[in-house]
Amino acid sequence: MKKTRVLSTILYAITRSLAWIYLVIALYGGFAWLTKTNIRTEDTRAIINYPFSDVSFLILDNNWSYFLFAFLLPVSSYTLFFWLLSNVFKIFYREKLFTQPNVAHLKRFYAANLIFPIVLVAFSSFFIEIDKGIFIIVALHLVLGVFIFIISEIFNQGLSLQNEQDLYI
Repeated sequence: MKKTRVLSTILYAITRSLAWIYLVIALYGGFAWLTKTNIRTEDTRAIINYPFSDVSFLILDNNWSYFLFAFLLPVSSYTLFFWLLSNVFKIFYREKLFTQPNVAHLKRFYAANLIFPIVLVAFSSFFIEIDKGIFIIVALHLVLGVFIFIISEIFNQGLSLQNEQDLYI
């Protein structure tokens, strides 16, 4: 179990860091787009530079629907994804695994993976053209959601057994 705790601690730190990085990118991209700060346009593209430099950071189509549905929505969604994933890894380095808050974390994660990708792609398809590769990503999220659903059911059963027998597993 010690290896699991070490690995989950490392993965927790990585995924929580990724969540913060995605959040900063979304906030910076949104700020630059709205205020037209550190941004230049070339033909049909909007190029957002790194802060305080002339080096390109984000290259986007220069229209609102692309900005909202192909940049801001996916980046914000992956902020949520990595935050919820970090909470899943957080479960496995705790002393007591089978608790109601841990089951709740797993339920939030699988629900987000089963619902959000389909809803977001369907909603975005009204405003932008969806690449075929996106459907592979949606399928991967669905598989991940089903897998975590199974783990959630195992945790729920473990919690029930623990509560029935007053055991710490």
